[in-house]
Amino acid sequence: MPAPAPKQIRHTWQRPTGSVDDPFAWMRDRNDPDTIAYLEAENAHTDEWLADHADTVETLFAEIRSRIQESDLSAPVHHGGWWYVTRTEEGQAYPTHCRGRSTASATDTVLLDQNAEAEGHDYFDLGVFDLSADHRFAAWSCDISGDEHYTLRVRDLESGVDLADTITDTTWAGVAWSADGRHLFYVTADEQERPCHVWRHELGTDQADDVRIFSEDDERFFVGVGTTRSDEWIMIHTGSKTCSEQWLLRADRPTAEPEVVRLRDDDVEYQLDHWGDRFVVLTNLDSVDFRVMTAPIDRPGEWTELVPDRPGHRVTSIEPFLQHLVVHEWVQAQPRVRVLHRDGRHDLIDLSESDGTPDVPEPHDLNVGPNLEWDTSTLRVVYQSLTTPPTIIDVTIGDDGDTSEQVVVKRTPTPNVDHDRYVAVREWVDTDDGARVPLDIIRHVDTPADGTARCVLYGYGSYEASMPPWFSVARLSYLDRGGVWALVHPRGGGELGRQWYLDGKLLNKKHTFTDTLAAADHLVEQGWSAPDRLAVRGGSAGGLLVGACVTMRPDRFAAAVAEVPFVDIVSTMSDPTLPLTVTEWEEWGDPRSEPYASYMQSYSPYDNTVAGDYPAMYVTAGLNDPRVSYHEPAKWVAKLRAVRTNDAPLLLRTEMGAGHAGPSGRYDAWRDEARVLTFLLATT
Repeated sequence: MPAPAPKQIRHTWQRPTGSVDDPFAWMRDRNDPDTIAYLEAENAHTDEWLADHADTVETLFAEIRSRIQESDLSAPVHHGGWWYVTRTEEGQAYPTHCRGRSTASATDTVLLDQNAEAEGHDYFDLGVFDLSADHRFAAWSCDISGDEHYTLRVRDLESGVDLADTITDTTWAGVAWSADGRHLFYVTADEQERPCHVWRHELGTDQADDVRIFSEDDERFFVGVGTTRSDEWIMIHTGSKTCSEQWLLRADRPTAEPEVVRLRDDDVEYQLDHWGDRFVVLTNLDSVDFRVMTAPIDRPGEWTELVPDRPGHRVTSIEPFLQHLVVHEWVQAQPRVRVLHRDGRHDLIDLSESDGTPDVPEPHDLNVGPNLEWDTSTLRVVYQSLTTPPTIIDVTIGDDGDTSEQVVVKRTPTPNVDHDRYVAVREWVDTDDGARVPLDIIRHVDTPADGTARCVLYGYGSYEASMPPWFSVARLSYLDRGGVWALVHPRGGGELGRQWYLDGKLLNKKHTFTDTLAAADHLVEQGWSAPDRLAVRGGSAGGLLVGACVTMRPDRFAAAVAEVPFVDIVSTMSDPTLPLTVTEWEEWGDPRSEPYASYMQSYSPYDNTVAGDYPAMYVTAGLNDPRVSYHEPAKWVAKLRAVRTNDAPLLLRTEMGAGHAGPSGRYDAWRDEARVLTFLLATT
């Protein structure tokens, strides 16, 4: 089958930098029958290439499946006199949610079987699953197309039947219950897919009678709703990329008007929670890496410092409990958890004392696990690394602040895996401008670092998102075949604090790409990979990273995987009618004026795709994707076909019934990963 050759129609964008031709702009029109025909032709072309490698795909899929205990049970979580679990069963694509009065009976009552709800749908995503305070009802929502428009329902957990209440077109931005379980708060979006309206629904009434209690008119701001950990307050949070504002409503007074905590101020972010006799606030007010403050219940906008800002210690979240406060932070590109007590004592969680967790300084993730009880002396955390599967640990917090009593509750089973056969290290990459970039590397112990191995370099580097090392059974198939896998933490992420993020956004965005290219050079120079066996991979904003690196240095990589990539950044960010454009200007800049017009165009992958040889490419899209529209990867692949001067594999796979996250069922997701690994093995 010849590669698709889509039509070209003359179209010119008028930009501050001058006129720009875009012969594939017509693909933005989803209603043009040629658009769907082109996507289907690309899918057929990709399927044909994959058919030649079908044995490898099936082998890898079988290997992935063999390393997963398909029938499994989550660690039970105690909440309100019940033990809650999710279970998976062999052959079923989705989990089932259950509860019981003891750990032994935790699966006795089925609350929600996602498999039953997904029946008849090619795609299913559970949005919220939130319990009322008395544990009688559960608010749950689902999206069956991938467009992130959710239908919200209320299930009576005693009868197992949904109430007549059905609320359509809700978002992923949370829900909140009133204290008496009679009112439910939810969020809807505007035409640009921006969550911006908070509504109050009374059980037993029609959606048309719901009351809108909050609206955000500033197009830069997203709105979310939830309850404090104590369940005593309903919180409305509205924020842009650079500032935020919060409103409060007592959960036992659901029909009252919400009151603002502190009016928004440019470049000031804050998030408040309830800590018994006071509020606790996480903010960057007069700080860089955020500090923790307290406020009186009757004056939530008056803040007093509790934990001062420590440069290089980026506090990312706080979770209050009745007697202590848990602080999650990143230090030197590693996450940490601290426990603070009301008398000022604090204790750093040291997992080297926990039986079954590794006592080695390999790169790892440590996060706060599901902790649903407000009054408890047990803190649940989750540890994982490149070589260790997710491990749930309960830490007992003694009266004296001691946290040395630790129990491994559950480690994700990984049958047919010998974890001792893999080794991970962290290295630091020096860039030309003096930055030191963390780089995490894993390989099979038998893979030599002699400059001959194939390697995949994975990166993201945007939105201050920190990318902790994670465990993957699918990755082991690549490692077992002599591959090296590396995770780069470039500027634009948050791994080294707020300044690390600021140095990789707006007019510093190119640092994200040059840091990644420096890491690629490092992998070759240090013998981790061969020059002709190195690949780069990323998704969404990480797909932009892939596209920018490939267009800046196409000779550096043998292959590239760009999943739902944000590659036509100038055209998209120039059109405020497209979903989410306005909210993104604080991250990327507004290319309708200088200096952003020239700067963004200088790295935009679509604009910088010119004649030349390119690596083998595997690009994905989602037809219903509201975050990165399908036409961006589609246009990019079409342009690559038109201008490239070599014939390396160039594949575009569009999920025609899904969105940004790709296939929703676990078996479909495993097979999708098997396809990507097959491509990487065949091209490096």
